[in-house]
Amino acid sequence: MTPGSGLQAGLKNRHLSMIAIGGVIGAGLFVGSSSGIATAGPGILLSYALVGTLVVLVMRMLGEMSAANPTSGSFSAHADRALGRWAGFSIGWLYWFFWVVVLAVEATAGAKILEGWIPAVPQWGWALIVMAVLTATNLVSVGSYGEFEFWFAGIKVVAIGAFIVVGALAVFGVLPGAHSDKAGVSNLTAHGGFLPHGPGAILTGVLLVVFSFMGSEIATLAAGESENPQRAVTKSTNSIIWRIGVFYLGSILVVVCLLPWNDPSIATQGSYVAALNSLNIPHAGEIMNFIVLTSVLSCLNSGLYTASRMAFSLGQRGDAPKAFARTNARGVPMAAILASVLFGFLAVFFNYEFPDTVFLFLVNSSGAVALFVWLVICFSQLRMRRIIQKEAPEKLVVKMWLYPYLTWATAALIVFVLGYMLTDTKGESSGRTTVLLSLGVAAAVIITSLIKEKVAAKKRPAAAVEDQADKVSVG
Repeated sequence: MTPGSGLQAGLKNRHLSMIAIGGVIGAGLFVGSSSGIATAGPGILLSYALVGTLVVLVMRMLGEMSAANPTSGSFSAHADRALGRWAGFSIGWLYWFFWVVVLAVEATAGAKILEGWIPAVPQWGWALIVMAVLTATNLVSVGSYGEFEFWFAGIKVVAIGAFIVVGALAVFGVLPGAHSDKAGVSNLTAHGGFLPHGPGAILTGVLLVVFSFMGSEIATLAAGESENPQRAVTKSTNSIIWRIGVFYLGSILVVVCLLPWNDPSIATQGSYVAALNSLNIPHAGEIMNFIVLTSVLSCLNSGLYTASRMAFSLGQRGDAPKAFARTNARGVPMAAILASVLFGFLAVFFNYEFPDTVFLFLVNSSGAVALFVWLVICFSQLRMRRIIQKEAPEKLVVKMWLYPYLTWATAALIVFVLGYMLTDTKGESSGRTTVLLSLGVAAAVIITSLIKEKVAAKKRPAAAVEDQADKVSVG
């Protein structure tokens, strides 16, 4: 393949399968679940189930569009065609912004763990090392990204699976060598009831867990570089239910059965580490730190890949610098990768130099992007279904259930969650702050896209007049 001719199909089926499975297991599951448990008690299971259902429905819609038209731009490219250039431009750049900020967050989280193991290297040094290594991985080829992600995701999957099995055996008192006096299904109701803080805590829990599900859509972006894109999208879409059911609901159920929800160790050690420590498993904390580090590296690896492919797609459509759409002989969009990681490095710098001002703004202003993306997917699918049925109905190999009613219901639920976030006013990263700042950034991007369209529209007639004049002069 000659330089600049496009992406290559370098991802194998086993890569796509593991990317799809690992994509729903973010570091947020390990790190953020303790605050959710403290807020809603065992009722956090309902919060995870509610958000999980939302993700399943959104992924079904995205799967329908992506199976019919697999592309590296995924939902941004679909929005471009279904809703207009402004929609594809806006959601594409917002999604890119979200992931480059995530790069800094995850690099810092991984650096903290590595500094604890090897304190001779400062935390900022570890952050740069981690990002540099994964940048190199992405620059080599899409196959090297896929191979790294295959093993990163594999470790996460095995770890969660082992945790569920070991924890379930302990809950029912049949784990050899484990003597936990706290474990039992009774923990679900014995300490203030299943909903110790009332039904309202379920919605508060939703706000805390919703962002840990971001990443489930990565498989649809990666499918464009696979051997059989349609098969890859169909498979990942159909398996999303059991993936969320097992890895999220299954593991959290084990945590709240192993320990009372209000056990102080959940807040101080983290939910999964505390659950393992309650079984007196040697070095449980270090084992979980290794798993969290693996999740962080996986998230960084996929985040850089995802941001660069979205930049590549935007470049292809003329919504980003043309250099972003160029690939080298290995099918790697080097300019898109380097631009994404450069912003990531800049965000790491802000995290260490201006953590309470610039970096806090970046985190808050990208916080609601996940919900914006899901909402755009809903409205895109409403339009794209009609387009596909008219132009190529045979491509509808994946169909959204109860269309259009369930699509509208999903959109309404997302709007409701955004509205409920506006009622959360606690702290510098409150739901209201996150939504308002994210809406502000979104508005700025949309205005930019509309101005760009207006300028382009003015240039088109002028270009047409010049072209006509050239033809006349030649004639």
